[in-house]
Amino acid sequence: MVIPSEILLLGILFSSLVTGVVIFFLPEERHGLRTGLNLTGAGVKVLLVVELLREIYEGASHTLRWTMLPGIDFALGADANTMLFLSLSALLWLLTTIYAVGYLEHSPNRSRFFGFFSLCVSATTGIALSANLVTFLIFYELLTVSTYPLVVHRGTQASLKAGRNYLAYTLGGGAVLLVATAALHLLAGPVEFVEGGVLGEFTDSHATELRVLFWLFVVALGVKIAIVPLHGWLPQAMVAPAPVSALLHAVAVVKAGAFGLIRVVYDVFGIGVTAELGLLHPLAIVASVTIIYGSLRALSQDELKKRLAYSTVSQVSYITLGAALFGPVATIGGLVHLVHQGIMKITLFFCAGNYAEELGVHRISEMNGVGRRMPWTTVAFTIGAFGMIGVPPLAGYISKWYLKKGAIVAGEPWVPLVLAVSSVLNAAYFLPIVYRAWFQPEPREWPQEAGNSRPWETSVLLIAPPVITAALVVYSGLFAESPVSPLAWAQLIAQREYPLP
Repeated sequence: MVIPSEILLLGILFSSLVTGVVIFFLPEERHGLRTGLNLTGAGVKVLLVVELLREIYEGASHTLRWTMLPGIDFALGADANTMLFLSLSALLWLLTTIYAVGYLEHSPNRSRFFGFFSLCVSATTGIALSANLVTFLIFYELLTVSTYPLVVHRGTQASLKAGRNYLAYTLGGGAVLLVATAALHLLAGPVEFVEGGVLGEFTDSHATELRVLFWLFVVALGVKIAIVPLHGWLPQAMVAPAPVSALLHAVAVVKAGAFGLIRVVYDVFGIGVTAELGLLHPLAIVASVTIIYGSLRALSQDELKKRLAYSTVSQVSYITLGAALFGPVATIGGLVHLVHQGIMKITLFFCAGNYAEELGVHRISEMNGVGRRMPWTTVAFTIGAFGMIGVPPLAGYISKWYLKKGAIVAGEPWVPLVLAVSSVLNAAYFLPIVYRAWFQPEPREWPQEAGNSRPWETSVLLIAPPVITAALVVYSGLFAESPVSPLAWAQLIAQREYPLP
């Protein structure tokens, strides 16, 4: 039985939107009701996404469309690309909600936080479900507006400065996206997301215009992807609470940019047109420069969250690199890394939040012996770090293996060298943290002991999410060939984008 599109698509979108609107009006003391609404909305979204995933896999089609202006439709739909991003965001929203409930247990302004938190996820869901470029633009800008209050949630001078910087970058990128979308609409008419792209007929007569528009899209989306030199907002935004950092890096902002680039390359221009216009090789160079630069900057950071932020600058460009290498193998590597990077990076940020919340540890130089004090958290951190390095058989190894093989197949032998250098740099900035945590002696006292009287090292709400995501890092690598894995879905997408003759 196929559930009607109105119920399924709108249910997925409104499960978080309605939750957020209701939470805004809850008094601060209604902690139990707020938590119940959060978890109910997140749980409903996951169930509906699972059903949509099953139906899309079986070949069902879901679309909704409303005419806003002549020739401009607000359109929702679902395809294989949609489900890769939507499944990731739904699952990680549930886990981040559990984590945020524990992290903000005694904090002020929780109704405001969780209200905007839910609106942020609604915008991310809308981005995933957008069936055309105009709808994508609407939700993309809603994401910027809804995440700003989360970045400045603490209200400190540092957070307000980071928020202004965040708005300057993202609103600027949004303005460029608006210009690119409007110009493409004038050139080609309404632009739908279609597997294989929609611009093939314009390559002969409008090649120059298409090249200019492509780079406008890269700049616009590159702000949220944090492509160098458009990355400056991301490290500064780490003054936000740990659940927000996790959301920015693994679920919402940077992933929205990466997903948007995938849409532009594969479902607007089409990978064949992009290659014909000579755009892929320069895009691969931009991605490679970002990969190395982010890793080099991560090496010099003592603040844990900033090191993780520069790691994101590097690692998210693996997705861009996969899109820039012509061929299904590299496409699989880039697409699967969208999921793999998400589960690995959210694990690391959950753990960083635990160290800060329980022990007041914010810097790598303060992490000596933290593994003996917080073993569950540190095991999860170690798995996430090893995954980022690309240690087999973890998730990151699978991504890098497909990217390296795809580069060779695509005739770009320099790319495996870039990935090898990146892996060495990953090891250089992650292994010293792991060494400190497990093998250095504990200090006489921690910067801020939380006085935990629980049988666990910290609240179960803070331990469970990173342990679960670390287990997913192991599963996604160890059982990559399983039909129920991110790799299997990435392979399905690649088959549709590169249909067999």
